[in-house]
Amino acid sequence: MTPSEPPVVRPKRPWLLRERRGVEPTTSTELFFDLVFIFTTTQLAHYLIAHPDWRGAARTALVLALIWFVWIYTAWGTNWLRPDQAPVRALLIALMLGSLLLSAAIPEAFAGGGLVFALVYLVVQVGRTVFALWAVRGQPLLVDGFQKALPWFIGTSLLVVIGAVLGGAFQETLWAAAIVIEVIGLSTGFPVPGLGRSPAEQWMVEGGHLAERCQAFILIALGESILVTGSTLAQQLDLTMVGAFVLAFAGSVALWWVYFARSAPAAAEVIARAGERTGALGRLAFNYLHPVMVAGIIVTSAGDELLLREPGTPATTVAVLFTLGGPALFLAGHAGYKAVLWRTLPTSRIAAVLLLLALMPVGVALGAPVAACAAAALAVTVAVILTDRFRTLAAAR
Repeated sequence: MTPSEPPVVRPKRPWLLRERRGVEPTTSTELFFDLVFIFTTTQLAHYLIAHPDWRGAARTALVLALIWFVWIYTAWGTNWLRPDQAPVRALLIALMLGSLLLSAAIPEAFAGGGLVFALVYLVVQVGRTVFALWAVRGQPLLVDGFQKALPWFIGTSLLVVIGAVLGGAFQETLWAAAIVIEVIGLSTGFPVPGLGRSPAEQWMVEGGHLAERCQAFILIALGESILVTGSTLAQQLDLTMVGAFVLAFAGSVALWWVYFARSAPAAAEVIARAGERTGALGRLAFNYLHPVMVAGIIVTSAGDELLLREPGTPATTVAVLFTLGGPALFLAGHAGYKAVLWRTLPTSRIAAVLLLLALMPVGVALGAPVAACAAAALAVTVAVILTDRFRTLAAAR
């Protein structure tokens, strides 16, 4: 007897799934969804400026991590689903509304508005996963992944809600616990008792598309930084302010150059060619390292706003931490990104981070002007760019 052939797997709704013909393009619907996060990054920068202490920084990091989960899991979803189809487009518009509500709740997230933030977060995370289960029905690997992720999303979202109800230190502790559990779940393939886990090798990821999506978010964060500095400049236009604005603008350009000059297109190619490693590589590069770079841009934006408020005055400890710490955080995230993708030690970025950290106590002790700290951060970042350029020229010879 001839062994029977395995049954042919046919998705129930194939028109909702991407066809996997090379790098999947980013659609206008996805870019429209991203626009909300300009507001998000502005809100986070303003919250950090309004709460310039370690607790305020920790709270900013908690909110950023939760909102990043909303965005990155949506980006993963549209890696499998077609945003130009009406049901998926409707989902993205609904998620856009939810993300807007999350962003609006940021200023009061730890002062009475946390429950609104938490309930919206629950609806967005769980609702998107339930929709995905409906959309990918008949595609076993995707169904398996979403089925195992759903209990984890429900559990972490409920922790966020309970934390918001309790408030105070309980809220911070439970939100941090939710983030840690989320990271553990993703890292281990969302294991569920009796069902096992979902290995990253089975996630059917199109890496080039994910790389393009994260590049778009970095652009959004940098655009927000320019928006903040431009709106601050418009309030007082004189030569000193123009000089400070040029310095802040040059800093944003330097961060853009570090990320986009060579790494961005090359990274898309590396991810796209990773084969079975694409899921695991994408998880580390996009879910874990990109929010570090986004955080660096937000802190830099807060420093730029302080620079434009009083460019010539001696820098406070907070101003020094923002102005030098923002680029250091960005370069640390980018160093990890390069190390993961190219398996090499990014010495220029590591040296730049150490130098920026070493300059912080010096800036505080000397009472250096905010502009001087910004100029130092710019000089260090430009040195990283020039080092990359010299290495490229040497390799070409």
